[in-house]
Amino acid sequence: MSRTTVATIHLAALRHNLARIKALAAPAQVMAVVKADAYGHGLERVARALNGDAEAFAVAALGDGLRLRAAGHTQRIVVLSGPDQPGDIAEMQRLGLDAAIHHASQLAWLAEATPERGRLRVWLKIDAGMHRLGFAPEKVAEVHASLAAMPGLHPDIGLLAHFSDSEVFGGIRTPAQITRFHEATRGLNGPRSLSNSAAVLGWPQAREDWVRTGGLLYGLSIVEGKSAADFGFRPAMTLSTRLIAINPIKKGEPIGYNGTWTCPEDMAVGVAAVGYGDGYPRSAAAGTPVLVRGQRVPLIGRVSMDLITLDLRDAPHAQVGDRVVLWGPELPIEQIAATSGTIAYDLTCGMTRRVLFVEDEG
Repeated sequence: MSRTTVATIHLAALRHNLARIKALAAPAQVMAVVKADAYGHGLERVARALNGDAEAFAVAALGDGLRLRAAGHTQRIVVLSGPDQPGDIAEMQRLGLDAAIHHASQLAWLAEATPERGRLRVWLKIDAGMHRLGFAPEKVAEVHASLAAMPGLHPDIGLLAHFSDSEVFGGIRTPAQITRFHEATRGLNGPRSLSNSAAVLGWPQAREDWVRTGGLLYGLSIVEGKSAADFGFRPAMTLSTRLIAINPIKKGEPIGYNGTWTCPEDMAVGVAAVGYGDGYPRSAAAGTPVLVRGQRVPLIGRVSMDLITLDLRDAPHAQVGDRVVLWGPELPIEQIAATSGTIAYDLTCGMTRRVLFVEDEG
């Protein structure tokens, strides 16, 4: 028998979100970012839902590109970390994948690529200030020339960078990184890609030729104090479970591991079948909202592996078996992330294998 915890994936929300991204980013094309198992929503599931509309997919690893090709997807697929070892080059050529090139070690591998396997499309990644992956701006022209001279590569060389904090609208780093990118790529041919999800919302001057959107696709926001719904996007996941016990607890009694929360009066305490073993954050603080029968009630005590405890004083009619919603359209995941000291992306990516996934065509 499957566990009570269910992640419902709203396919219509995915399609709505992609359509909204396209409208905001036009005339730029959209790479639908489906790395990390589509931010926990299921790689093949999401790609299938978006197959008729996504102009390209972006993944983190070669294995994800292989899965998408095996599922029949023919769009361009960009591997954002590029090849990890020399043998990846031939496989990327076989599968017709695009490779992001970010380090000198990859250039030597690419030099061995032969056009007989198909000319590999590459994206030259520039470190515009993130200081994670990418070539320093002063090296970009030289690297671009080297790539252009390699016979195994497609002549259309893309140019991309990644912002460090584009969710800070009005901040000073993003304009500086846009300028650095433009200066580094001045005079170079090829499509350009700068914007992630937050930049699509807050930095229209960074749209370029392609945008790479992940979080917005799933109805997730990392803009402080804002949910994706505030920008017209729909959550693509609802996490729910059931109330499996309601216990009368006396005033002064502690709740859960280490007794971190004490009952202020005689009260009903609910127990719901979800915990960090399912991916619900152990760091969720007391007071984190949960819905029982559509009524908001607060989490109390510590989150344990399989269970959470709830203050049911505001839901006096709650019964064992009632549906409990942890996040979804009625309860923004960003609120749970805020009380857990993390971001919404972390929560959806953290779903474990014992959660039952179901699809809602909506």
